[in-house]
Amino acid sequence: MKPFAIVAALALAGPALAEQAVVAPPEAGSVSRADGLAAWDRVYEVVSHPRCANCHVGPDNIPMWSGPSYGTARKHGMNINAGESRMGAEYVPCAACHVQRAQEDLADNGPNEPPQVALAWQLAPVEFQWFGKTSAEICAQMADPERTGGRDWVALAEHLAEDAHHGGFVAWGWNPGGGREPAPYDLQRHIDDVLAWGAAGTPCAD
Repeated sequence: MKPFAIVAALALAGPALAEQAVVAPPEAGSVSRADGLAAWDRVYEVVSHPRCANCHVGPDNIPMWSGPSYGTARKHGMNINAGESRMGAEYVPCAACHVQRAQEDLADNGPNEPPQVALAWQLAPVEFQWFGKTSAEICAQMADPERTGGRDWVALAEHLAEDAHHGGFVAWGWNPGGGREPAPYDLQRHIDDVLAWGAAGTPCAD
């Protein structure tokens, strides 16, 4: 695979805070298994973090409230259920509170305000359940294109950049506002780690 780069302009908290995410895959096989596993450990730190895992839930379609500001993890308040649509079409639409905003209008949410992004708020597909899953389970999931919407490791990295480019949930994870704890590292490091893990052959710990 020849290296290439995709540059995405990211509006993280409005036009004043723009960054660039570069997707530049290493040659397949150019990263050692040990380095690939170390990269995976950092990927898992991100995907298991509340900013990511709280909306990557299972077939009960109920988002979670967890993280340092919540204490004990619990189901989303107000009896919210996103339904099989994963966006609340059957009950109360997620967008009733998580209002979609233009990127240039995104502002720092207060601690008691529902987060908002520039895409329609929804849960990740149930095949991408992360909440409560182990590192080994998520690693096997992300290494299997049948469970990632047909995406290989390069396409997963491109998905991260593309979502952030549109002011979506990925960029929000590192700039959630309201005193919420952001995901660890940063978007570029996360993309680089996904690519390093992929170039190592998507290894999972034994």
